[in-house]
Order: sequence, then C-alpha cells, then structure tokens
Amino acid sequence: MTDEKLDQILKQALAPEISESEIRIHRRRKDKMKKFGKTGKCAAAVVAAAVIGIGGLGYFDPVLAAKIPLIGKIFEKVEEDATYSGDYTDKKTVLTNEDSEGNLDTSDYTVSDQGITLTASEVYCDGYSVFLTVNIESEDADFTHIPEHYTGMNVADNQTAAGFYINGTWSVDGSSPERIENTFDGEVIDSHTFAGMLKIDLAEKHTGSGELNLNVNGLGYDDDRMLDGEEISASHWTDGSWNIIIPFEVNETDVKIIEVGEKKGSMTLEDVVVSPYQVVVHVTTPGEQRELTDDRREKLLSKDPDMTDAEMLELLGWSYEPCSTICFNQDGEMLYPNMEMPGRAVFAVQGKEIKTLYVYIFNNPDDWTQMEQEGINSSVADRAVISKEIHVE
Repeated sequence: MTDEKLDQILKQALAPEISESEIRIHRRRKDKMKKFGKTGKCAAAVVAAAVIGIGGLGYFDPVLAAKIPLIGKIFEKVEEDATYSGDYTDKKTVLTNEDSEGNLDTSDYTVSDQGITLTASEVYCDGYSVFLTVNIESEDADFTHIPEHYTGMNVADNQTAAGFYINGTWSVDGSSPERIENTFDGEVIDSHTFAGMLKIDLAEKHTGSGELNLNVNGLGYDDDRMLDGEEISASHWTDGSWNIIIPFEVNETDVKIIEVGEKKGSMTLEDVVVSPYQVVVHVTTPGEQRELTDDRREKLLSKDPDMTDAEMLELLGWSYEPCSTICFNQDGEMLYPNMEMPGRAVFAVQGKEIKTLYVYIFNNPDDWTQMEQEGINSSVADRAVISKEIHVE
C-alpha cells in the first residue's frame, strides 16, 4: 500500500478531524509493526490500528482495581469495545476454578517471565477462531500511557480500546506453529494491570475439543508520551518466554455455514460462516491450490520470519489472484473488515443483525476502497468479480 493510499484511508476513516501528524505517526507505527510481524495486509487493519491521541482511557483507582474480580470476567470487561465485540456471557468457558474457600486457582493458566505475568482467563471457540482473554500484570510498568485505537467502523461509534502487542507462535493439538498476528484489544485497569482479548484464527475448521498452545516470546505497548518520536510502536517491548496451554471446546451454538460454490473467472466463493462475533468468507483462487508444506514454509520463514503465505507463493512463482472482499447486511450496514488473506476474509459482527449478506469480491483494491467510501449502492458494485446475495435466516 502506498503512503498516499494510506493517507486517504486514514482521512476517510477519521473524518472530519485528523491531523497530518497523526497520519505520520500511524505510518511509522505501521512500518515498525511490519518488523515485528503484527500488521495485517488489508486497509481495514490499517484503520483499526490508528492512533487517536492521549488520554480518555478511564483508568480506575489502583485500590479499587484490586477489588475488581477480573479473572473469569474479562470478556465482560472488554467485550463492548473490542474489535470482535458482543455478549460472551453464554458462550465463554472460564478457565480458572475456585477452591473450597472461594479463592481463584489460576496456577494452570498463569506464567511469569521478565517481571511480566500472563493469566489466561476465559476462552470461546466457534470452530474457526479461538477467542481468549488474558490478564497482564507488571509491577515495574506504567500502563496508563497506552493510547487507545479505533475498533469500530466509524469515529462516531465511540468504540475504542487500548492495545497490547504480542509476538510468538501458536498451535493446536500439535499442529505446526503459526505466527501470532493479532494484538490484544482491552482496557488498562491500573498502572500495572491490563485486561484484553486475543483472537487466533485457525487454519482449518475445528470440531470437538482441543488445546491451544500459546508460545509468547515478546510483549510490548505504545506510550502516548512518545507520539512525536520517530519510533513509537512497541516503545515498551520485552522479550521473554510465556507459554500457556489452553483447553477449549468448540461451541457451535448460533454458528451457521452457508455453502455457496459461486465461481466467476478464476475465483470461487466457497462458503460463508456466520458466528455470533464474526463472518468468515472463504474464497479460493488458482494459486491457493498449490499447498505450502510445513517444511517449505519453515525454510522460508528462517530467511524472513515476517514473510506471509502470499509472499511465499509469489516467491515460489505460485502467484495467486489477490481479492478484496466487502460485506453488507440487509440494512446496508458494512461489516467491519479486520483481516483478509489467501483463502478467507474475516469481518467483525459488532452486534449487527445479519439476516442477509451481500458479498462483493473485487480483484482491484481501488474498487474495494471506493465501495467502502460509497456504501452498498456504490457505482463500482458491478465491477465485482463475484457479487452474491446470501440469505442467512
């Protein structure tokens, strides 16, 4: 993405008021996060990570914070403002247990290193992603200077969350390790405590139960006192080792799979998955039929640990046709586009009612951008390689 395109997206997303300095700050953040392997490749991910300035986090008094029973209730704390927002009350599984005296036993899901303690709190899995809440504590830190970022479609939504970067790998049931791409969306509780939600997208649909092996080797966060600096992203970064094994059960309640099989040109819209918190659109293109073996992927990552599957395919000459997907519901509301990669595009539901989906798949990202600006009645709708009305209910 060019700097000019990034500027345009940011100005549209943060209209009517955004300063040039904020745009420059975000571009530096974006470039730095590429180094850590945490940035997405789609425009929506760029918008989602935009810095919105200093303050406004609504911190609690540390004495009061100590009395809040966060463990086992982090979803409740962050679910309104996280990117994948929604009510997790009846879907989540609490990982911790109470002993005979009513005290929480977190020993199986707590790990400490370098003065930082991670405690896994709750988990939910719809079969396609694992949603995990974690409490982060550090006695030597001052989290009160972590800036917020947008997690909603529009500034007017007033949906923002603090962010905590995470680096490392994950695997499920002994599968080959995958890089952690997302960050924690959450809330600063006090200067030493952060509570957040992390979403891990599974490579394949999972059924039944499983174990998520989270192997974290780095944690970091921004500092609003350094927003004018050249290197602001993860300005507080700590390398270490935090490994937690999290059991989960797939909860298929309210998860719908709509088979489509629509093929146009070289693209095929295979199916659409609608779960309580996300919509996943599965699209195949010719290049994706060339499978990257684990050994080949590992060799390429040893040369460049930040290389994506798409870049690997291109390097090997197995180029695929890129696609840009956009979704609207029956009311013409655009779904928040949070991630797109070869094979799937992911959207956050964010409480929107979904009875019908209108899916548009472009092979030109500029057309996607124009439709994002103009909405469902955009003049570029007929340029979509695939446009499909999908009845969910």
